[in-house]
Amino acid sequence: MNPNLSGKRTFTLTLGLVSLLIQTGLFAWLWLDYYSMVIMVHGLGIKFYFKGHVLFIAVYFLLLLFFTRTYGSSEVGHMKGAEAAVSQLLPLLIVNMFGYFLISLMKNWPVRIAPMVWITLAQLVAAGICFRVGRRLYARLFSPLRALLIYTDGTAGEERLSLSDGKGEFCVEGSLCISRQREEEGLASVREELGRGWQAVVLDCSEEGMRNAVLRDCYARSIPVYVAPTITDVLMKGAQPVHFMDSPVFWISGNPMSLEERVMKRGMDIVLSFLLLIPASLVMLILAVMIKCSDGGPVLYRQKRCTLDNRVFYILKFRSMRVDAEKESGARLASADDSRITPIGKYIRKFRLDELPQLFNILKGDMSFVGPRPERPEIMAEYMKDTPEFVYRTRVKAGLTGYAQVYGKYSTAYEDKLKMDLFYIENYSVWLDMKLMMVTLKIIFRPDSAEGVKP
Repeated sequence: MNPNLSGKRTFTLTLGLVSLLIQTGLFAWLWLDYYSMVIMVHGLGIKFYFKGHVLFIAVYFLLLLFFTRTYGSSEVGHMKGAEAAVSQLLPLLIVNMFGYFLISLMKNWPVRIAPMVWITLAQLVAAGICFRVGRRLYARLFSPLRALLIYTDGTAGEERLSLSDGKGEFCVEGSLCISRQREEEGLASVREELGRGWQAVVLDCSEEGMRNAVLRDCYARSIPVYVAPTITDVLMKGAQPVHFMDSPVFWISGNPMSLEERVMKRGMDIVLSFLLLIPASLVMLILAVMIKCSDGGPVLYRQKRCTLDNRVFYILKFRSMRVDAEKESGARLASADDSRITPIGKYIRKFRLDELPQLFNILKGDMSFVGPRPERPEIMAEYMKDTPEFVYRTRVKAGLTGYAQVYGKYSTAYEDKLKMDLFYIENYSVWLDMKLMMVTLKIIFRPDSAEGVKP
């Protein structure tokens, strides 16, 4: 294993473990010094012995570990700013709220919440200190890998070069374009360039033969490679290995979900949308009044979108643009600083509040909680001119959130969104749905997640 990558992994795991132990230690102190005594004296008379205390604290640690891993709280080499703060806050809030309700059940009456609030603040401060100290040490110990970008003409290689800021796992410090017409000459240049001490390679090559040759050369030299996948690669990622005639083969079923998975997914959609509509009703009422009072226009916006099997339905959203927003420009994606967006629309779009009415779309069955975001028929047709595979997104129901929304941005290129959506479709599981729903809470607070496309 590459020593640099091994060191990064060891450092990250150690830092995460130290942070978790400190947070668990603070909760353990509160439990032993206050809440366990409250339960014994004023509750059901439950007396905890040593093993009981250890079990309760161990369960807390495991829950905190699970949610910390889910939200990527220990990824010191990747996160920054608001995303880091939210990634630290959400696991603590979720686990401490669960702990509070569990303690209240054991007391048979709500316990004082103030001690839990104070300990949560202390844990958050401790987590923040660990993260900041860890990030500084990480930057000193592990500089970004010096990467060479290798791409073929006709790919997004030059665009990827402009996106490298040197603050992530690797920094692109050189590039090499391989011409499809002069493959042998290009591969010779690659072999020569790889011998100059590059620590990583970013590969964006659409020609299978050329890409395989570059991958073999990098593997032989133990150089890590970041590969931009093709659509075929994404489909293969979801394939199942089977044996046929004494030979291993990959099986792609063509059916993204089994009947049982579809039934379970629909059941989750009905239950969750019904439960969320109850607390969301008050928020939606307030937003409706604010939108109506702002310019007197309609509160809701109905728009044709495509869902399962390319069926067209009307999506519901709170109106965030002027009433005549598409009178002159027609159907187009919102851009950064779009003049069509109303003052109140900027805020409801920033926190995704304009999407709340889609709970009714989910309850009706036009959408699911998780799936590819539904596109307009006109935009679907435009994308399919260059990328016919874009229609593959409609093999499942459109979603309120999705893989591309969690791991991409509003302004992410549609080809990359397609690959992320296909990865979700081909690797579907109930757990993946649950994970994406949980991580969606984090991206609501990420400013660039709702940025419009660049004009």
